Amino acid sequence: MKELNLVTKIHVYAYNELSETDKKLVDEAKSATQRSYSPYSRFGVGAALLLANGEVVSGSNQENVAFPSGICAERTTCFYAHSRYPGVRFVKLAIAAFHNGAFTPHPVSPCGACRQVLAEYEKLGGEKLEIILYGDDEVYVLPEVSALLPLIFDEDL
Repeated sequence: MKELNLVTKIHVYAYNELSETDKKLVDEAKSATQRSYSPYSRFGVGAALLLANGEVVSGSNQENVAFPSGICAERTTCFYAHSRYPGVRFVKLAIAAFHNGAFTPHPVSPCGACRQVLAEYEKLGGEKLEIILYGDDEVYVLPEVSALLPLIFDEDL
């Protein structure tokens, strides 16, 4: 038998320790939570994506009574960004969540489907996609998607 140990490196910051660029991206993700359509879960998630051309695209989760017909904020954002700016690399993605009248104290991370989508766009761009997970008490910064999904499904297997 062989054992494989996977290590994920996550930098933990307070919001005020972030760069101005990262603060702006987080602020846009927080703003996007207010555009969430989440009458069933009452859990609004927003995402903001910085593109290599300097554009910032944001989106929010959109629920539907015919569950699971909704879509997460991360996929809403990525799909819109790629359809609007095909061929432009994704640089950084910030994610925030709003629940019970406040932003979550700790960061929330993307679901498995979103992690796989993020991996696809990171690969498509040819460079690492930094992930910023916002919480009121702390912010996680991950250097690349594999920090969220270390055993990525890939057609090159």
